[in-house]
Amino acid sequence: YGFINTCLKSLVVEKYGEETWEKLRLQAGVQDSFLTFEVYKDEITMQLVDKACKVLGVPADMVLREFGKYFFEFCKRSGYDHMLRTLGGNLYEFIENLDALHSYLSLSYQAKKILRCWFWFCLFLPQEMNAPSFRVEKNEDGSMHLHYYSDRRGLCHIVPGIIGAAALDFFNIEISMKIVNQTEEEERTGKKEHIVFLVTQNPVFPYKEGKEFSSSPQCLVDSEKQIENQLNKEDIEKAKNAIGDRGSSVCPVKKSHWKTLRGIITLGKGKLLRGFDPVYPKSLWIDTKTFCNGLPFHMVFDKELKVKQAGVSIQKIVPGLQTMGICLDQYFRIIHPEVPFTISSIQKFINSQFVFQTRREMMPESWKERPMLELRGQMMWMESLQCMLYLCSPLLRTLHELEERQMHIADIAPHDVTRDLILLNQQRLAEMELSNQLERKKEELRILSQHLEEEKKKTEALLYAMLPQHVANQLKEGKRVEAGEFKECTILFSDVVTFTNICAQCEPIQIVLMLNSMYLRFDRLTTVHDVYKVETIGDAYMVVGGVPVPVPTHAERVANFALGMIMAAKGVQNPVSGNPIQIRVGIHTGPVLAGVVGEKMPRYCLFGDTVNIASRMESHGVPSKIHLSSSAYQCLKYKNFEITERGEIEVKGKGKMHTYFLIRNKTATENEILGRP
Repeated sequence: YGFINTCLKSLVVEKYGEETWEKLRLQAGVQDSFLTFEVYKDEITMQLVDKACKVLGVPADMVLREFGKYFFEFCKRSGYDHMLRTLGGNLYEFIENLDALHSYLSLSYQAKKILRCWFWFCLFLPQEMNAPSFRVEKNEDGSMHLHYYSDRRGLCHIVPGIIGAAALDFFNIEISMKIVNQTEEEERTGKKEHIVFLVTQNPVFPYKEGKEFSSSPQCLVDSEKQIENQLNKEDIEKAKNAIGDRGSSVCPVKKSHWKTLRGIITLGKGKLLRGFDPVYPKSLWIDTKTFCNGLPFHMVFDKELKVKQAGVSIQKIVPGLQTMGICLDQYFRIIHPEVPFTISSIQKFINSQFVFQTRREMMPESWKERPMLELRGQMMWMESLQCMLYLCSPLLRTLHELEERQMHIADIAPHDVTRDLILLNQQRLAEMELSNQLERKKEELRILSQHLEEEKKKTEALLYAMLPQHVANQLKEGKRVEAGEFKECTILFSDVVTFTNICAQCEPIQIVLMLNSMYLRFDRLTTVHDVYKVETIGDAYMVVGGVPVPVPTHAERVANFALGMIMAAKGVQNPVSGNPIQIRVGIHTGPVLAGVVGEKMPRYCLFGDTVNIASRMESHGVPSKIHLSSSAYQCLKYKNFEITERGEIEVKGKGKMHTYFLIRNKTATENEILGRP
């Protein structure tokens, strides 16, 4: 399930960071997010684990063990620890009831989607495959042998991680788990990996030494005396009478003074200090008919699997059971745990929940087209009768499954929680579907949001190409952009020589292609030299340095840009002659006023005499030359540029002006000017 993959992602991100996860994910070739309730291919998780070992440089067993620990914490954070905590009062009981937990979870639709993920790390596999099974044995020295069976090979190292984390959190003990045997189990009907772990436990916080926790005989005697003194005489008398009323025949074993005292405390004060001694009647106060009706799904069979007794509902579904003495394995097969249908195998896994399935060939004709009935329940060995009692219920999850087998709620005993589970799951089906839809919509929204962000970046890039960034941001916020005065900046104009003649002799598309080729080169140079492109009109190209962000090196930047333009223009072909085009460039330095003009297509425009003079420098220039005004020359003359004097020329509308030609940058190479590596 996606829950597993999401947990694995969280582990990597939390411990190693987002970059490590992204690297691992790309190498594994998987998506970034997973739907919690979606079933994903087994290979995805295995690929992630494999790549995690390589990327992190950690052995597989360590990765799986860490994943086991983290998975437990992940489940706790997800709110599933309360159910797990109630499985047993100690680690032995906890492990012993894990198979029973799975049996319940397999019955619950909601749990099957989420909670099954808790311990069934083998739910990396598809749902129809079997979950692992556990069997635990106590040793005399206090250690345990944990038997782990699984269809999945190589995942056993997750077990110490999860069990260790659960032991520490639930029972405050540290454990060590060591593999003592590893085989392929032959006695089970399906070949499974069988791992035996030796589990040893040590308290994390050892008990304090002293009289309070002493277990010496003297301490126990003192405790008994204290308790005796504290008991009210009237309570003791009542308790003695109550014990006397029960008679010695009910509990014929002679009790010690301490046991009697414990009984008094139990009856007198309602407190139980030690264990619990049940009381059994002399004979069973229930007749056979009531028993078979009250437990409609039960069976009793002997060592030879011969049926001795069966509930009324199971007889109704499997009429063959009405013939006492038939062999149970003729009508049923064991689905879980995967063991041979023998008493010895059943006794070995007696703490597991057993699932039986009816054999199709032994069912009545009316059942031939129906799905086979499955029973889930507990085995209890009756030593005095040398028989096995199977207390079970029909394994049904939904009303649809009930109808498919042509059964009714009335067939299930009123006390059987299967009734509630079927009805509850029907409601959960709808909730689950709604939850799935919401999660799918959430994922769709996330993808749409991601696409929207990408489109937003493209739009902003286009906007920033038209307007300065700070101006564009002000306009987006709905603010008015005030015009600003810049005391000194450098403006450049350029145009194509004989552009009018070229247009007259070419097709419009040829002109467009020529200008596009030229402007692409010039636009790249604006980025290289960090100057602002103001606009293009036809073949005219205008840039400025020192606007909209004032910089002291505005003249040098524009000068280097101009040198780059002359070089780049040589790579653009004249569509008429086939030769490289020629451009004129004019530069002037002075003050300007800058602001946004218009609303529909706002433009950032420059105003002032500086713009006019820069334009005159271009129009009075020479092909393939960079024409400088005297003010531009003053800014560049000490900046490692080679400049030659042109002298005085007549400038339209300005009279005589002293101008110069920019030849080259003495320190920069052609590649540096063009921004090449």
